[in-house]
Amino acid sequence: MVSVVSLTISGLALVVSITALLLALRRGNLRMTRPVLVGFLYDLPEGGPKVFFRSMLYATGKRGHIVESLFLKVRRGESSRTFNFWMYGETKALLIGSGLRVGEDGVASNHHFLPPKDESTFSFFPGDYVIDVYARIVKRSATVRLSTVKLTLTESHAAVLRDHKRGILFTWEPEAQIYYAAVAPGAAGGPAPHFVR
Repeated sequence: MVSVVSLTISGLALVVSITALLLALRRGNLRMTRPVLVGFLYDLPEGGPKVFFRSMLYATGKRGHIVESLFLKVRRGESSRTFNFWMYGETKALLIGSGLRVGEDGVASNHHFLPPKDESTFSFFPGDYVIDVYARIVKRSATVRLSTVKLTLTESHAAVLRDHKRGILFTWEPEAQIYYAAVAPGAAGGPAPHFVR
């Protein structure tokens, strides 16, 4: 009787140990929270278009992931443009995205994206935009779509963007489940701390 109880307890302990080990080795999936702030800006001094957002990347497993690169596909109507030059960090301390370890605790930061310089010029025209955020993860052949954001740029906000020193910020309103657009005065290298609706 004692040996059966001992064997049962030992077996359960072994199952728990194996389960804990498997969970510790599990990478899980890479995820991204909804961006609370998205910006259409111009990168000074060159004046090229920039898409900015603030969000958190996190892993659903203990081991996490190494993100090799992030990029955006920005669509308006039938036109589409890839923004593949990625920088992240705080506004005055941006790093060129060349690898980022993301664990289950997550990494929250600003992300800035520029299109390739050798492509034709891109302008923020009025209309409905769909922005897909993709990640390339080390040791995975396929890219992973992390998020899709839908925004509307009005005629008046598109007119504001003709001044490359200004930008438009879209702020997520969780109760209404929509983004509200606002004009961001000042330098366009990053989001201005004050803006008006």
